[in-house]
Amino acid sequence: MLSRTADHLFWMARYTERAENTARMLDVNVQTALLPQSPDAAARAWRAMLGISELQEAYDAKHDTVTAKDVIDFMVCDPSNPSSITACLTEARENARAVRGTLTTEVWEVQNQTFLDLRRRLHGGQLRKDPSQFFEWVKYRSHLSRGVTLGTMLQDETVNFIRLGTFLERADNTARILDVKFHGADGDGDNAAGPDLRRDFYFWAALLRSVSGFEIYRKVYRDVITPERVAELLMLRPDMPRSLLACMDEVVENLRAVRNDVSGETERLAGKLHADLQFARIGDILERGLHDTLTEFLARIYELGNRVSRDFLVPLAA
Repeated sequence: MLSRTADHLFWMARYTERAENTARMLDVNVQTALLPQSPDAAARAWRAMLGISELQEAYDAKHDTVTAKDVIDFMVCDPSNPSSITACLTEARENARAVRGTLTTEVWEVQNQTFLDLRRRLHGGQLRKDPSQFFEWVKYRSHLSRGVTLGTMLQDETVNFIRLGTFLERADNTARILDVKFHGADGDGDNAAGPDLRRDFYFWAALLRSVSGFEIYRKVYRDVITPERVAELLMLRPDMPRSLLACMDEVVENLRAVRNDVSGETERLAGKLHADLQFARIGDILERGLHDTLTEFLARIYELGNRVSRDFLVPLAA
């Protein structure tokens, strides 16, 4: 497969997954904003949203205060934000268009229709009328894209590069959510909400719902929600679809399927990161420090993404 073709497939998947992840986080914040809380706590929650996506500086350059309306607009449709939902779905469609001949008609039509429907929904004011319904639509279109890809595409290198992009992006996002939310619960950093949050059911339930993990948690643990078990579920459970370990299972498997003459070191680093998660215990991670562990994981995922670009795709600009 040509490097440029693989590059478009990889980034089509990453942008689709990024749009879904942003919609998930925004939807949870919209829902939790309905709970009784002080204005300062609400502002901290929205500021944490910006921190997860590393958009605080860009937001502050345009806005003097943090409000729900401004954050939602900035993360959904602000043209100056290259990570907005609109920008991500537009880029996903453009990458799909560039490799139209590689995709099945169904996959292309999902990407193209998502782009067209997005414009209609925004111009029709759905984001203002019912933001949760809009975010559900974004999530649904991402689910549809993955399902149609697996249901209609030949299971060859095309699908391998799509899934590589999906799970590298998902691993990065899950780690960011965990890091920011645990920092807030511990009372650390600018977004701290205080140590009492470590005992707050709604806080941890919202975190689980942001990764579709609430029902899974209940099924696995059948007990009260605790921060330690939330961390274990989202990091070390191979049967939790959005956990770090489950994402690395997919990354290792798809890297193996597309290996070439220069990708040995990339495979080794991916395998080592996978093994570190596979044989880890949550008690050891918490003793060492969850923030340090997740910071290191994010650095390693970033390096892995750069190596995938170098070995298989169009290299990222220095």
